[in-house]
Amino acid sequence: MAKTKVAIIGFGNIGKDMYEAILTAPDMELTGVVLRDKTTATKKGVPTNITVVENISELGHVDVAMLCIPSMSVPDVAENLLIKGIRTVDSYDVHSNLYDVRERLKNAAVSGNSVAVVGAGWDPGTDSMIRGILEFSAPKGLTFTNFGPGMSMGHTVAVKAIEGVKKALSVTIPLGTGLHRRMVYVELDEPSDSNFNKVSKAIKESPYFANDETHVIYSKDVDSLQDRGHSVNMVRKGVSGVADNQRFEFNMSINNPALTAQIMLAAGRATMRQTSGCYTMIELPIIDMLYGDKEDIIRRLV
Repeated sequence: MAKTKVAIIGFGNIGKDMYEAILTAPDMELTGVVLRDKTTATKKGVPTNITVVENISELGHVDVAMLCIPSMSVPDVAENLLIKGIRTVDSYDVHSNLYDVRERLKNAAVSGNSVAVVGAGWDPGTDSMIRGILEFSAPKGLTFTNFGPGMSMGHTVAVKAIEGVKKALSVTIPLGTGLHRRMVYVELDEPSDSNFNKVSKAIKESPYFANDETHVIYSKDVDSLQDRGHSVNMVRKGVSGVADNQRFEFNMSINNPALTAQIMLAAGRATMRQTSGCYTMIELPIIDMLYGDKEDIIRRLV
């Protein structure tokens, strides 16, 4: 069976783990890495044996492009690739905008006869799938998703994009019942009280932070605080039929970018089995994300 040809766009935390995930996938083959400036490849840690280009067309045939880039860049980049007929997978994580992005990419995918999976991380992503299972198990009730404590990559990247920020780390602290505190540590290009106040204001007004209790803290050395671990706790209490007091709980502790990359890879596998359009994770059949013979998977997992 021919291997799926995969390109990695971007080579930050997720891009590096995507490279490792592709190496372990028996049905995937890396065609190369796409960077805005390929002269930065060594600095970013791209292995020297990997082809690095600035335009994906230089890689020849690509089945799926893994968009390991900031969420805000995803819609434009994905749309351009989908129109060209290249499947895309991303980890877009702005929950409030995800449906609108899905609709935009659906149009591009249909136009290019290609497939997109949007929000293919663990939240949104596999956590959304679990929330769906909990809800159809107890249709009436409440589900609370509690993140952390741990590093939020999406929030951290959003802070790094703010003018005046040299380095950043956003840590999510669960308060319970789905409420969270954001602890944001920043290094500044030019440390001063006025610059810190300006950056702090911009962070708290960002869509990533506007709805949560947010504390911005100046740090002289953000690198000394880095830990890519994260965790989630989901609880649903509800009603199955007319039976009250059904309670479900799900927990996991993870390496954030490694899990995101692995889930994106699984979604990339699923793109090869879908008709043209844009999908969220809850719209994909689980079996399409698994490697192996369908009949063997069914025998093994049911």
